[in-house]
Amino acid sequence: MAVLEDRFGRTFPYLRLSVIEACNFRCSYCLPDGFHARPERPQPLGREEIARLLRGFAEVGLSKLRLTGGEPSLRRDLPEIIASAAAVGGIERIALTTNGTLLDRRVARWREAGLTNLNVSVDALERARFHAITGHDRLDEILRGIELARGLGFAAIKLNAVLLKGLNDDQLPAWLDYLRERDVSLRFIELMRTGDNAAYFQRHHLRAEALEAQLRETGWSLLARAADAGPAREYAHPDYAGRIGIIAPYSKDFCAGCNRLRVTHTGDLRLCLFGNVGIPLRPWLQDDADRDRLVAALRAQLGLKAIGHRLQQGETGMTANLSTIGG
Repeated sequence: MAVLEDRFGRTFPYLRLSVIEACNFRCSYCLPDGFHARPERPQPLGREEIARLLRGFAEVGLSKLRLTGGEPSLRRDLPEIIASAAAVGGIERIALTTNGTLLDRRVARWREAGLTNLNVSVDALERARFHAITGHDRLDEILRGIELARGLGFAAIKLNAVLLKGLNDDQLPAWLDYLRERDVSLRFIELMRTGDNAAYFQRHHLRAEALEAQLRETGWSLLARAADAGPAREYAHPDYAGRIGIIAPYSKDFCAGCNRLRVTHTGDLRLCLFGNVGIPLRPWLQDDADRDRLVAALRAQLGLKAIGHRLQQGETGMTANLSTIGG
């Protein structure tokens, strides 16, 4: 199989596909005023379009798929999307990133449909902190949903927490208590500047390297990175069942191991989370006969992928907020 490769020798077995733009949370770092639909907005990709997209990507080496949003659980046909992805040859892992509000009602069905990996956003373990960050007092039911998911045989369950100075940067002791007996991975994600959060970023950005130093000082060891892993640097400790990952987009050489592409809910290819261009793929998703043209378009666009983002220079590209592409 001829895989997708850019001019820097990086290959791309990992696709992050947004299936919906809407989100039902009001996270302070993303959608503090909530989601507001645009009246002229195009419809998200339908199930057949998604299936054609995935079959095309599978021809050029796709092995890991992550479904994102917005909040992907708001799509009522999410189980059918998962099942359709599971039927595509070559896709070995199907992951979902969710805020967890529907876990207790729907996670068993997602698992039955073929979901293999689960990420849940949990920015704090105290109800008041969680409410302040997300705009919703739903921490208890989300944690119940995670416990339910832990009994369903997922290959991996990861929890995501955006690291926020003055809001949740003192939560590490609570997280360590949580991880001592639970075989889940916690991902601390360094806050990223987007098009509409400049003032918030200035107030709450905290470099992740400080947290990494704290982990190393207390006996946590850096693990080797798997070939198809995401961008996290993962740490383990012999006294804890869980692991801790650090996603530090402002760190040196963060983009050197990039192995993922993104497609928006309307079918635009994004070569980088903070790129300036979206390439419409939807015209080649209307008929199975267009697959060769879809694959050719993917190969051509990889020649334009830059060596890395320019966040350090304050350039956020097309990303107004992370709900538009799912992070």
